[in-house]
Amino acid sequence: MSTKHPAPKKDPAPAKSDKPLRFAMLGMVAGNGHPYSWSAIINSYDKAAMAVGPYAGIARYLGGEPFESVRVPGAQVTHIWTDDPKDAVLVAKASLIPHVVKKPEDVIGHVDAVFVATDDGFEHVRRARPFIEAGLPVFVDKPMALTLPDLQTFVSWKKAGARILSSSAMRYAMELEPLMKDRSALGELRWISVQMAKAWDNYGIHAFEPVFCLLGPGFVSVRLESQPKFDIAHIIHRSGVQINIPVMYDGGATWGTMHLAGTAGQTEVRLSGTDHTYYTSFRRQIVSFVEFVRNGGVDPYPFSETVEMMAVLIAGLRSRAEGGRRVDVAEILSRIHS
Repeated sequence: MSTKHPAPKKDPAPAKSDKPLRFAMLGMVAGNGHPYSWSAIINSYDKAAMAVGPYAGIARYLGGEPFESVRVPGAQVTHIWTDDPKDAVLVAKASLIPHVVKKPEDVIGHVDAVFVATDDGFEHVRRARPFIEAGLPVFVDKPMALTLPDLQTFVSWKKAGARILSSSAMRYAMELEPLMKDRSALGELRWISVQMAKAWDNYGIHAFEPVFCLLGPGFVSVRLESQPKFDIAHIIHRSGVQINIPVMYDGGATWGTMHLAGTAGQTEVRLSGTDHTYYTSFRRQIVSFVEFVRNGGVDPYPFSETVEMMAVLIAGLRSRAEGGRRVDVAEILSRIHS
């Protein structure tokens, strides 16, 4: 493994006090409104400014919650930077962020942690590097990394003491909880399918992370077949359970539908099927990072899980590039852990 990446500083965790933890929200790419929604969930929001913003769905699911409940006690997004400076001004007004900065690095020394709020896994090492090297805790939007060198970099940072957390909000979906507690009515589980929208590259993780939560580590292989505006992943777990993830690029009307089948029965759930459960998934994800920062970087789940999930995504990309070849996940993980 390469050792050329500077080791992050090991700054102490923020001391507990009456002052809220300060967060920076950094980056914004087309089609991803997380700077609006994540900041609003933490800070509360300006109803009028959010209503005229570019993401009607965010305004709708925020508006479905009691207004006084939309905030995270003990936390505040204090700084915002977006790739297009005009977006930062709009987000700051809608989500009550007091400081707009000219460069993302300007937040160093003024915040306790940062959110890298973009869903382009090919860019996350570049975006996270200044803050990792400054010793700040960093939440990296899903997917954390989509190339083997980038995944190696995150692993080396983590081994050197960096405080890094990354997940899909679907890890926290309310609809997943009953399946996590008891699936005995299904008998021996044999097959899972999760419908997803957009693309394997950025939204495949929304379908796959709930599957990982259900089955645990031990994914064996991936085959990703591709047609125009459609990918379908066929994944095998060491338990013998087989998983299909069809990704329709224009399939937003059905995304998140999960079907499980076993020897004694089957069931179907819609992950984040309502505005309330969608909001709740995001809020739980955010609170998990706030607590991660507050407790000095104790992982809420093993970082090795995130590494294995990224290895599955990377294996899928390799499979697609090679005409649908079945790729062993060990091809990726062996390079990470060597």
